[in-house]
Amino acid sequence: MSEDIEIINQNTRIEKIKNFFLNNYKKLLGSLILILLLLFSYFGYQEYKKKNKLEIAEIYNKITLNKITIENSDDIEQLIKIVKEKDPIYSALSLYYIIENNLVNDQKKINSFFDLVIKSQDENEIKNLIIYKKAMYFAEVISENELLDILNPILKSESVWKSHALLLMADYFEHNNNFIKSKEFLKEIVNSRIVNNEIKIEAERRLKRKFSD
Repeated sequence: MSEDIEIINQNTRIEKIKNFFLNNYKKLLGSLILILLLLFSYFGYQEYKKKNKLEIAEIYNKITLNKITIENSDDIEQLIKIVKEKDPIYSALSLYYIIENNLVNDQKKINSFFDLVIKSQDENEIKNLIIYKKAMYFAEVISENELLDILNPILKSESVWKSHALLLMADYFEHNNNFIKSKEFLKEIVNSRIVNNEIKIEAERRLKRKFSD
């Protein structure tokens, strides 16, 4: 008797499953197609990114194989295009190459290029390094508030680049004969929990040489 009941229950379950699939056939098929499309889109996009990165690398290496000057307008445009691609590696390298070879003199454009490269970074410390390089590039031509605004993401963090940023601010104020503020930033370096040891030694040396009573 119990075996007959078990057979009936099993048949009932099978029937319910059949009915479920029959009643929801279109929904299930649609969901399956959607999942497949998402998978194909994802892997297709990854393949596109890989191919695009190889193309960017090839263009960058070809351009930078030989030294270029301001007259090489086509090559400069290609480098700018790479910057705008927002590739974490080659956008930054292209910007550095542009700066090192003085290929773009428009400071507003350089500023926008820096912003693009910074936004393209996923790794925080690499992003902070580029922020620091941006601050160094503009330090001599911008105001105190503008320099602090650039460096704030680093200064408010525990980044390995914080001591570098603090020293840059100390140098900035010393260059502008504001020795009180320069001293404040040197002291902050010495008292920092995370600090580059060489920079800490340099800060201590300056404090003793210039600010000791």
